[in-house]
Amino acid sequence: MLDKRDQSTQEGIAVEDRARWERVRNRLRAELGEAVYSSWFTRLELDRIDGRTMQLTVPTKFLKSWVQSHYASRIKARVGSEFKSVERVLIDVRSSARKAKLRDSEGDQPLEHPPAALAEKPAFSSSLAESDFTAGAPSQRRAPRPSARVENGAIIGSPLDRRLSFSTFLVGPSNQLAYAAASRVAEARSGETPMFNPLYAHAGVGLGKTHLLQALAHAANENRRRAIYLTAERFMSGFVSSLTAQTSIAFKERLRAIDLLIIDDVQFLQGKSIQQEFCHTINALIDAGRQIVVAADRPPSELENLDERVLSRFKGGLCVDIGPLDEALRHKILSTRIATAREAHPTFHVPPDVVAYVARTIVTNGRDLEGAINRLLAHVTLNGAPLTVETAEAAIRDLVRAQDPRRVKIDDIQKLVASHYNISRADILSSRRTANVVRPRQIAMYLSKVLTLRSLPEIGRRFGGRDHTTVLHAVRKIEELASKDKGLSEVIDLLKRILSES
Repeated sequence: MLDKRDQSTQEGIAVEDRARWERVRNRLRAELGEAVYSSWFTRLELDRIDGRTMQLTVPTKFLKSWVQSHYASRIKARVGSEFKSVERVLIDVRSSARKAKLRDSEGDQPLEHPPAALAEKPAFSSSLAESDFTAGAPSQRRAPRPSARVENGAIIGSPLDRRLSFSTFLVGPSNQLAYAAASRVAEARSGETPMFNPLYAHAGVGLGKTHLLQALAHAANENRRRAIYLTAERFMSGFVSSLTAQTSIAFKERLRAIDLLIIDDVQFLQGKSIQQEFCHTINALIDAGRQIVVAADRPPSELENLDERVLSRFKGGLCVDIGPLDEALRHKILSTRIATAREAHPTFHVPPDVVAYVARTIVTNGRDLEGAINRLLAHVTLNGAPLTVETAEAAIRDLVRAQDPRRVKIDDIQKLVASHYNISRADILSSRRTANVVRPRQIAMYLSKVLTLRSLPEIGRRFGGRDHTTVLHAVRKIEELASKDKGLSEVIDLLKRILSES
């Protein structure tokens, strides 16, 4: 339901056009999902249609920039499917007092030519409060909706899993230093000058960094310290929501009043204004003697998208690496998971030689070890046959991967492909759709998917803020063409060798 302000934008629009616009909105909701749609599209309204031009409005300039830079082509495509006569889609800030001024100073920009806008990522739910701060406290949410809320005098951070505590964190040579540093932070008393500040932990997927951070948040809360655990997504969306609700000053003041700020997946922290605010928050907390703990999937030197001031703060603290799991630690993790599974399935028995085989074979991360246990459990409960090394080998075949000998960066891929096809890296990141740019861009996306561990959404963001479906289309397209075109297949193999060996 639209509020009065939004209803006013609908005046003078034909009933048929309103119905078509609702179909556009419903299509966007279905394609993007409820979380993304709720973050960025609930306040996007149809203002008017002048001939072949459609005017859309949003309540803030920030939302205008975000929608233009990240969803321009999608909106234009959905509008085109419903409004056959519309060729140009514009977006503006809804404030009538500012609209004329904005047009004079900036000019209306069609969505098909978005500006270089802030590059934030949606999806967050964080509550702001007057005094008390609770990390992961159960909130009275009606549904997962990315917006900041004041709830019972507490900031509600990202949800905490009660199972992720220090007592359940298994320690080995690869994570000993990180565990010791986190334990020292957890043992510190309120008001005590932090020894390691900020504490920066980095690790690949499934190696335990989130477990360690959540364990730290649990311990801090038990020690009655004012702590909050947030993913980078939640920090970003909380800041965006505070801007929309015009409560950004309160957001900053309440966030800086805590004793311990824990930020996970900081590699997703994007956008100039949000990074500036994050930097100000870090500076204010460190200057006040408060503890900062952050985690990412790579060391600070490889966070190409972060502001140099933020990176310098990270580098000035203690940086700890959580390395690959050694075989002894993998064996310990498997034994613990098997014992947990046996509590629910008493007949689940894994012979020692099978445990040793899985520990020796699955060398990637803890999540793959968890997946191996699930497959073995399914074999026992569904087939009713005893486990052997041979049956275990068949059950976990899809989890056995060859290790990547070198960590390839998306930036390196973009530069190499651009050089090979005699175009610039800026062309690959641009919105140009000429043939000499589209094919290299698709090849670069394909190589990013097969040579890195980055997800489709993250790859899309690194290619000019494109949607993950665009990346998926590019990957499938290149796979199809390479299977038919021997010349293209040879070029891709050459690029792979250069990237892997350089």
